[in-house]
Amino acid sequence: MTSRHPAITVALLGGESSGKSTLAAALERHLQDIHGLRVARVPEHLRLWCEARGRAPHAHEQADIADEQARLIDSARRTPGVEVVIADTTALMVAAYSALYFQATELMEPALAAQRACDLTLLMGLDLPWTPDGLFRDSPAVRDATDSLLRRELQGAGIAFQTVYG
Repeated sequence: MTSRHPAITVALLGGESSGKSTLAAALERHLQDIHGLRVARVPEHLRLWCEARGRAPHAHEQADIADEQARLIDSARRTPGVEVVIADTTALMVAAYSALYFQATELMEPALAAQRACDLTLLMGLDLPWTPDGLFRDSPAVRDATDSLLRRELQGAGIAFQTVYG
């Protein structure tokens, strides 16, 4: 594959403890080691933000977090030589959490617009056991609610996605 710009973007979505980060790392290794592609993996900015502050964000902080996630993906997409970007989540996850926790939906439209720029959206199935991480995971019920919201929003916006299990 020849380098092209912007790079192909694979977005991973799913509720907490659904395997996004594990799949992102495995995809990166596979595409690099087996296919020789130059891959940029974009971490989940929300998690890094929470770890740095030792807390979950407040409602008024959500927009900046979503914007930064989108900016990081766009920056990786435009990095010279990068052929594939693997986004370990997108602004759509921040918008989903904002809707679930704060009943705030103003982030949804810009997040869906950013999602449309992704070439492939993979939605994690709910077949893996939910495990607490001692920091920011709430419960299997929150994971289920997040999954339902993501499916509804993606389908309503006409954004194709593939569910990944295992």
